[in-house]
Amino acid sequence: MADKTETFAPSAADMETLARAALARIPEPFAAYLADVVLVIEDFADEQTLRDMGMEDPFELTGLYSGRPVGEKDGFMGELPQPDTIHLYRRPLLDEWVETGVSLEALVTHVVVHEVGHHFGLSDDDMHALEDSVG
Repeated sequence: MADKTETFAPSAADMETLARAALARIPEPFAAYLADVVLVIEDFADEQTLRDMGMEDPFELTGLYSGRPVGEKDGFMGELPQPDTIHLYRRPLLDEWVETGVSLEALVTHVVVHEVGHHFGLSDDDMHALEDSVG
């Protein structure tokens, strides 16, 4: 009887490994500001997040940055802010991976860099340049 090998979709832990590798490739001076950013991998965004984003289909959202961009942190007074967080949504990422044929590593890197860009308040052009340097 032949050796049976089972293949499964990448898990949340697999996705986190890819995302952490992408974060580790972010160059200075950006990298110095990312030490406290929390990385969360979930299958889908919750209903409230989807409503806040004006989305009905949970497969539309592959990632989200929550927190205050770096340039808005100075002089903040009031209640303690929530930690800066990058959310990656596993199932929509897996669907996009299958639909586009782009490698999962490249797709996760793209979404991580995009969300890091929000952390720094970067323009889309700046995000593309950062992604090219992380590649």
